[in-house]
Amino acid sequence: MKNKKPLFLLVSGSFIIGVFSFIMLLVISFFLVEIPIWVLISYPIIITTSIFLIFYYFINVFLNERLKLIYRSIRKGKITEDNPISFRLTDNVISDIEKETREWSDDRNKEISKLKDQEEFRREFLGNLAHELKTPVFSIQGYVLTLLDGALEDETVNRTFLERASKATDRMASILEDLDQITRLEVDDLKIEFRPFDICELTQEVFDLLEIISKEKNIKLMFSKEYTGGIIVAGDRSKIGQVLTNLIGNSIFYGTQGGQTIVRFYVVDGIVTIEVSDNGPGIEDQYLPRLFERFYRVEKSRNRNEGGSGLGLAIVKHIIESHDQTISVRSTVGLGSTFSFTLDKSKVGVNALYSSRGIQIK
Repeated sequence: MKNKKPLFLLVSGSFIIGVFSFIMLLVISFFLVEIPIWVLISYPIIITTSIFLIFYYFINVFLNERLKLIYRSIRKGKITEDNPISFRLTDNVISDIEKETREWSDDRNKEISKLKDQEEFRREFLGNLAHELKTPVFSIQGYVLTLLDGALEDETVNRTFLERASKATDRMASILEDLDQITRLEVDDLKIEFRPFDICELTQEVFDLLEIISKEKNIKLMFSKEYTGGIIVAGDRSKIGQVLTNLIGNSIFYGTQGGQTIVRFYVVDGIVTIEVSDNGPGIEDQYLPRLFERFYRVEKSRNRNEGGSGLGLAIVKHIIESHDQTISVRSTVGLGSTFSFTLDKSKVGVNALYSSRGIQIK
């Protein structure tokens, strides 16, 4: 019954009343006063038609007034003379309004849920940002106050304190610079220059850059095998270098003494997958979904000065996504972690038109 159109219900009701009046006339004609045939036929027809027209008018006015009030609340567009809204009894208006109301309710629930998530993220982000900045600020404050209290004239400590304050300043600058970069990435304000380059050569450069740090922890940086001839990919060489530096750097910072970091490349159907694996302590599954969030750290008690600003993986994710590619992580506690991302294989030979650094030579 709920799926019937109002016109159908109106016609049915009018017809029932007409039949009822016809039966009543027959009873009166049979038991009380004889009624002419033309009256028996015409009177129910007149009653039925009159009732139909009267109720059609009032129900039509009632539905339009009431339903318009509902539509003013749930409809996205503005109701104007150029964009009017009206309801006809020939339409299934009850089912339509029920459907649209349910959709509107679902949309509002999703919107409320999204706003709650954003508010929770905002509170957590501000808390993390305050925590990140608090450490270097308090360090600077402590050293400066100590110098002002008399240590400035003490040549045995004044330079040491100034150097430590300078390092804390550099850390603050690094955090703010990373924040500025990730903001520009999020609003697509950071220009990405696509050029073909050798990803193997770039990885070796990152190995050389981090060699001293890796030797301090006796961590070996290596390829899974020898990639003769190189692998030419398309992308922003500088930004991908930043991605590799962060991933390989993290494998050193959080790796175990005497461990190793292995980089692998897979080429399938024009897509190059780059994997950075380590045999460090690994990450529990519950932390993996949030690993690319800003300032998120698996170990809340970890020294905030270790491993950078806390924005590295968030920047890495934005850089890869700005290349229209994906990045993922898998990890097993006690065995290590593997970060993998994809790049398009270049269709242009690096020796034909570009150098291995992506500089056009022809």
